[in-house]
Amino acid sequence: MAFTSPPSYRTLTGLYYIFTLVHTAVSTPPDDPVKCVSGNMNCTVTNSYGAFPDRSTCRAANVAYPKTEAELVSVVAAATQAGRKMRVTTRYSHSITKLVCTDGTDGLFISTKFLNHTVQANATAMTLTVESGTTLRQLIAEAAKIGLALPYAPYWWGLTVGGLMGTGAHGSSLWGKGSAVHDYVTEIRMVSPGSVNDGFAKIRVLSEITTPNEFKAAKVSLGVLGVISQVTFKLQPMFKRSLTYTMRNDWDFEDQAVTFGKKHEFADFIWLPSQGKVVYRRDDRVPVNTSGNGLFDFLPFRSQLSAAIAIIRSSEETQETFRDVNGKCVGATIISSTLFATSYGLTNNGIIFTGYPVVGSQDRMMSSGSCLDSLQDGLITACGWDSRIRGEFFHQTTFSVPLTQVKSFISDIKSLVKIEPKSLCGLELHYGILMRYVTSSPAYLGKETEALDFDITYYRSKDPLTPRLYEDFIEEIEQIALFKYNALPHWGKNRNLAFDGVIQKYNNAPAFLKVKESYDPKGLFSSEWTDQILGIKGSVTIIKDGCALEGLCICSKDVHCAPAKGYLCRPGKVYKEARVCTRVDGIVSVI
Repeated sequence: MAFTSPPSYRTLTGLYYIFTLVHTAVSTPPDDPVKCVSGNMNCTVTNSYGAFPDRSTCRAANVAYPKTEAELVSVVAAATQAGRKMRVTTRYSHSITKLVCTDGTDGLFISTKFLNHTVQANATAMTLTVESGTTLRQLIAEAAKIGLALPYAPYWWGLTVGGLMGTGAHGSSLWGKGSAVHDYVTEIRMVSPGSVNDGFAKIRVLSEITTPNEFKAAKVSLGVLGVISQVTFKLQPMFKRSLTYTMRNDWDFEDQAVTFGKKHEFADFIWLPSQGKVVYRRDDRVPVNTSGNGLFDFLPFRSQLSAAIAIIRSSEETQETFRDVNGKCVGATIISSTLFATSYGLTNNGIIFTGYPVVGSQDRMMSSGSCLDSLQDGLITACGWDSRIRGEFFHQTTFSVPLTQVKSFISDIKSLVKIEPKSLCGLELHYGILMRYVTSSPAYLGKETEALDFDITYYRSKDPLTPRLYEDFIEEIEQIALFKYNALPHWGKNRNLAFDGVIQKYNNAPAFLKVKESYDPKGLFSSEWTDQILGIKGSVTIIKDGCALEGLCICSKDVHCAPAKGYLCRPGKVYKEARVCTRVDGIVSVI
């Protein structure tokens, strides 16, 4: 019989969940992702979570912090002349994948931390030009100053403009040009390696009109074309949104998921499959003179007490150790009901929630991330995933399933839940499956068709050789999406296996690679990782004992799982072509 937490322990854990979610103290700002031994020399870089999918350490000989485009040109020119490898880093480094890593130890990190200024704001033309290190939060605020709004964007505002462009980040919508930020860009200034005649660096000014092919490549560039210096956005007049959350049973969710996005401009879902529930976001544009001054300050993006976060992490580790699925399900129910009861952080006036609908201007409703507010408090509080505390540590699997396949995909997940209803409680501890709408993009490495993006976050052990509770169910969902339904992985998230052969899914990949060869023929802005995901050289798969536990491979042998702990490589339960790490010795009967 599996270990079950005593009621008093579960109650204590639940109280900490609630307390942490509603806590709103000013947070210690995130650390700089680049660390150097001496000045700006002998450096390492990581992501905001403190670990890449393969847990490797990425090094470079030094880092540069240009403050102007002219300084950026000088940095790129010097490195090009010396034949040095380069990669771009950002202020918060939120990409989970190894997009910031350069090869070896002699390369150069180029940080856009200080390239964060507004270049030009034109209210009449409804355009805004900013430097690439500008955060989404700054972009939203600068647009609002002149009565304009970016129509769609990710919900986390700690991303930079360059990071948004590099990974194809998006919000949720099937309307207009869709929810990808890069499809509201009209001009890109980029610094690429140059010839001797160019002074070893070249400023390229790209637009749909003057350089259409290069522009389509640069809109989602993975950082392999050069360093984006400035970006010009075409914005819209400020408007308001009216938002209502509704929780329903998921009995007809397969059908609703296909049609709901056509009815509501900013629709999304939070699916709680083990609970059999879905939270529908009914979110629409309303005239700017509509009454309401609502604010969306998403609770998990607020500052958290480090001590409370540590207790939550410790409780999840205990649940994993003792295979306490009941404890996970209790915690998941507490956290999902608390989030829904507190309207996920929505308030009608910036202070309290009085009821739906919540109406507010676009700049107050689209994105949030108040844990970035920068007053040092010695890490008493922090963003929940800050690697300097014993906080959240997770995998994130994110992919876009073509809208024509969504009904079947959701049915497959439901079939897995029927086999073991408690199998996905672990996802719900991390707020459930976030689902956002995306559309096809003219960007060469953008989305290929209308799709629904599934964002799945789940426990990751500090020990890479420790299997997870019900990991075979999550692995099967991952493989169903990627291989049965040909889903596209998010460039900045996911485990290695999601990128195995991914470039073959992009019809315009040859056109992108042609531009890449033209801009950087020596591959100075490329790395082993980018060569692998672009299909140029090598494979993202890493074959070794335990490799499937962290998504470094798809298991083909038992040793790729954890045979000593009872986890063997077995076919999927619904998708028989899947190969997943399954606990063989009575996992269902034990739990």
